[in-house]
Amino acid sequence: MLIGAHSVIYSTNPDADRAFLRDVMKLTNVDAGGGYIVFGLPPSEVAIHPADKNNTHELYLMCDDVEAFIGEMKEHNISCGSVQDEGWGLLTQVTLPGGGKLGIYQPRHARPAAPGAKTAKKAPKPVTKGRVRKGGRKAQSKARTR
Repeated sequence: MLIGAHSVIYSTNPDADRAFLRDVMKLTNVDAGGGYIVFGLPPSEVAIHPADKNNTHELYLMCDDVEAFIGEMKEHNISCGSVQDEGWGLLTQVTLPGGGKLGIYQPRHARPAAPGAKTAKKAPKPVTKGRVRKGGRKAQSKARTR
């Protein structure tokens, strides 16, 4: 039935953001024609959260160590926001070269098995580091669980 998922990041500078995903994030990619490059992503998941309206969607990428991710981005002069402890994970935002922001987090929640896999991944043990702030997102986000 389903064969994958396709996400879109809209950008005022798509060439710079494509170069970032290709050269800095090292995502595999194919030329889809017409100037479009499609990037491969690591295994993914989708969640449904309560909201006041439909047709609002978010994209987050996950990493196994948010502090190491931020350090690697600094090596490329890419700005990241301060780390926020959201309970479900440690969250930062990377500023794309085109000016947009993309959420990156180190999950603390259990992860579902990929279709066809036999077992889900258990939630990692909590890690607290000095830069982490509690409850930094909007009240609306606090009500959500990832």
